[in-house]
Formats: sequence, structure tokens, C-alpha cells
Amino acid sequence: MRQLQAHPLYRGGGELDHVEPMEPGASPAAERLAAIRRRIAAACDRAGRDSAAVILVGASKTQPAAALAPFVAAGLSVLGENRVQEALAKQRELAADHRLPRVEWHLIGPLQTNKARHALDLFSCVHSLDRPAIAAALDREAARRDAPLNAFVEVNLGEEPSKHGFAPAGLAAALRPLRDLAYLRIVGLMAIPPYTDAAAARPWFRRLRELRDDLGSRPEWSGWPGWLSMGMSDDFEAAIEEGATHVRIGTALFGPRRTP
Repeated sequence: MRQLQAHPLYRGGGELDHVEPMEPGASPAAERLAAIRRRIAAACDRAGRDSAAVILVGASKTQPAAALAPFVAAGLSVLGENRVQEALAKQRELAADHRLPRVEWHLIGPLQTNKARHALDLFSCVHSLDRPAIAAALDREAARRDAPLNAFVEVNLGEEPSKHGFAPAGLAAALRPLRDLAYLRIVGLMAIPPYTDAAAARPWFRRLRELRDDLGSRPEWSGWPGWLSMGMSDDFEAAIEEGATHVRIGTALFGPRRTP
């Protein structure tokens, strides 16, 4: 088997968490990515789902482009960023190496209305649509470009003051105006449950699925994708078993966050 060389953008300097022993010829990034994909596949098997229906979003906050490059080279095709400026710098650096496959970029952190234009420059999907004002701003900018944008509505399941998002109570009524937006395509719901362990997070994931199902039963939401962006490093397997279509995985994939 051909020995894979370290990607030139990868400069090292970060310790990887323990993973299963590497197969001969596999890079550390490739093996780490494969280990996460095996866990996704196993969770899908337990739930009787097709693993191809689950999108792995590499949550790359604070990870430098040099650390991300070997994962992209190994086949990671979607990266999720929390901040516009951080995403811009990484996109430029990764795009400069034409040997790397193209990456799809998603915004998974909060967005200010005055950054809508920049968001359309950088991201193909927003997971953090947390209020009507940002929905309107994104729709206006997408219309100006004649370029529809996918977005998940963020739901504050635990109604925590420290988190953004629409309240679960009255969600259908609150979201009804968003269905009429011409260029912002609402594709599903996103949530970050109250911080807890995977077992305790499961009811929150189930609740988001129930909210999705309730919306889907209404005539105005007929035909929408109804995707669910839920589950992170500590609980993504439970999220998949409860119906997640997109999991946002950072430390379990890339290792500990880097200091900015």
C-alpha cells in the first residue's frame, strides 16, 4: 500500500486524542476521520438508518487551516465555522493549495445582521438562524444575488438565557412568516441541548425531532427537507439514533481546541 505523506499545510504541534490503531499507510487525520465515520455508521445501524443520510460537519472553531488540511485531504468535505472572519482566513489558506478537494462551508455560530453580506460570501448553509431579523437580512442579501441560501432554525430547547434561538412554545406560529421568504430556504431545525451527558441529552434530541415532525404535519411546511442539525463530540451518537441528519463534531475529530 502506498504510504501517504503528511499534507504540506500540516505543521503539527497539536496532540491528537487516542484513537484506534492506525492502519498501515493511513495518516493520523485519515484514521481519525475514519474512526468518527465508523461511529456514525454504528449509530445508524442501531437506529436502522442509512449512514449516507448523516452529514459530518467538522466544527473547526480555533483550528488553524494547517491542522484542517490533512482532514480535507482525507475526504472531510464540510467544515463548520463560528465566526465570519475566522472562516475567511481559513478559506483563503486552504483554497491556495489546489491539490485539496473543494470544501463546503457552513456557519454554525451566531450571526449579526450587519454580517449577512459576508455570510453569503462564505457559507452555503447557516445552522444558527435564531431570530426573524437575521432571516430577513439573509433573505434580502440572497435575493440581491439571486442565490438561494439554506438555513436551519435554531431552537433554544432549554430556554436558557445564555443561548440564542426560537422558543419551543409557539414555534410553528413564530416560523410561519419564514416559510414565505423567497430566497432563504428553511431546511430544518438546529439545537444545542443544555450541557449534560449523552444519555441526558437524548430527550432533548427527541424533543427537537418532535418539533420537526409537528412542523412537517402542517400544510405550509409540506415538502420541506426537515433536516436536524444536532449532536456534537460528546453526544452525536445519541443524536443520530434520535434522527440527526447533520452532526457538528469538533474535538472528537480534530483534538482539543487551539488557543486563538
